[in-house]
Amino acid sequence: MGERVAFLGLGVMGFPMAGHLARSGHEVAVWNRSPARAERFVAGHPARRAASPADAARGAAFVFVCVGRDADVREVVLGPEGALAGLGPGAVLVDHTTASAELARELEARAGERDAAALDAPVSGGQAGAEQGALTVMVGGAEEPYERALPVLRCYARQVRRLGPAGSGQLAKMVNQICIAGLLEGLAEGLHFAEAAGLDAEAVVDVISKGAAQSWQMDHRHRTMLAGEFDHGFAVEWMRKDLGLALAEARRRGAALPVAALVDQLYAEVEAMGGRRWDTSSLIARLRRR
Repeated sequence: MGERVAFLGLGVMGFPMAGHLARSGHEVAVWNRSPARAERFVAGHPARRAASPADAARGAAFVFVCVGRDADVREVVLGPEGALAGLGPGAVLVDHTTASAELARELEARAGERDAAALDAPVSGGQAGAEQGALTVMVGGAEEPYERALPVLRCYARQVRRLGPAGSGQLAKMVNQICIAGLLEGLAEGLHFAEAAGLDAEAVVDVISKGAAQSWQMDHRHRTMLAGEFDHGFAVEWMRKDLGLALAEARRRGAALPVAALVDQLYAEVEAMGGRRWDTSSLIARLRRR
């Protein structure tokens, strides 16, 4: 017998994630800011379209949120008709949004006031990972609600791990984005240099990808980068949002992130080129224009 769950936010990530829940036998209620998206979901899945986040959350054992920014989470969860208003005792709010660690701790406290729990659970793996049910989920929060949520999270995750108290999942996602930013700039510069040096960049990658330079980004993005195709994944505007969260947290904690700060500014240049919605591998386009 499946759980009664709610899923709030049916974007490129949330839509397939909610789909995995519905296909796994859970009783799913969905809500999306644009009703047409929710209507399309219920047309193709055994699910109920809720009138509001609060309506979706009422009676649900687990309430999943996957929206864009801190302000969106506040509206969807803490607003007048937000999920918190419908959250019952013992329920678990799971926020998959990449947001601030401060907000994660606030959500846990507010859920606790209703004898419920909250987990911050940002994801990595992109749209493809969501569609394939192969996401990585980094979780912060108390152990007991995490253990209860784990079987449900595994409907769309290949890797799930609790990393500490509330906020820990968001901090881990910041680490993820810091690492990816440096890798992508390094890959962009390497490919650009190979072209400038008159090398066969494909052949070079074939060789170096068998050694210490290998990375997921190299394996999955070098061909599209060389072809100048930048519609294959996470958008620049969202990466800048994530890096902004990491840089703000680093300032609070006295951590130095010189490369992340630099790459954030390089992405600002890509945005100025019209690449706000290009994927994050588009750093090479900035190098080629010089």
